Amino acid sequence: MATTKSQRPAVDIGSLNGLHWVGIVAALVSAAVHLFLGVRMFPSPMGISFVLAGLGFVGGVTLLAIDYRRRTVYAVGIAFTLVQIVLWYVINFAGGTKSFPADVGTLGGVDKVAQVVLILVLVALLRR
Repeated sequence: MATTKSQRPAVDIGSLNGLHWVGIVAALVSAAVHLFLGVRMFPSPMGISFVLAGLGFVGGVTLLAIDYRRRTVYAVGIAFTLVQIVLWYVINFAGGTKSFPADVGTLGGVDKVAQVVLILVLVALLRR
């Protein structure tokens, strides 16, 4: 005996608003930077960590798109992105030989701007 269940679509983009889309673009920009750099450094431990971070951003976008516990995704996304920013600063500037902000670089700048935008969007979404 077969029963019919009302199923939600696998992807639910209809419930996303403009703020969501800004966050999606920011997350995908950061993912692209991490994946690009990670592939260039692969298979070093740093390359692997960059690839995993990039996949983390893509995973967050995917969870958002399928409407999986969005408030939890927002909260975890804030923490994940903050850790990315802190690690970037510590590895490159506090523990390295580079000078902040002179040695940020184009990719680093684009990535950090995208991450700050992403955090602001996630905080706004979580507060709703």
